[in-house]
Amino acid sequence: MATDSVISIVDDDQSVREGTRDLIEAMGFVAGTFDCAEEFLESDLMNTIACLIADLPGMTGLALHDRLVRSGKRIPTILITAFPKEKERVRALQASAICYLIRPIVESQLIACIRAALASQEGGTGES
Repeated sequence: MATDSVISIVDDDQSVREGTRDLIEAMGFVAGTFDCAEEFLESDLMNTIACLIADLPGMTGLALHDRLVRSGKRIPTILITAFPKEKERVRALQASAICYLIRPIVESQLIACIRAALASQEGGTGES
């Protein structure tokens, strides 16, 4: 696995960010963590991100994904929510999000989504 690939985690819950970071680093990747969308968008890591995992209050993960797409940055995105809505899930997947996961997250599902996100950059496809 490519150790120079950065997987960014944007989540307002510090324990979730740290746990997800530990999982990603155990997979052999570099993890960047952010507690808000604005911090992520201003990051120097923007050009090295292989995958984005987002669960946000305020600016939703879907809104962040939409903003990246509009700006020309096609970063494979995994969206996570504790408050699932079918309409939002459909919109996220139509907007090319790799996965739409519901908390509590099953670790094996998250790993599968990360692998699908990375494969999508190599010409493969990923689905939720």
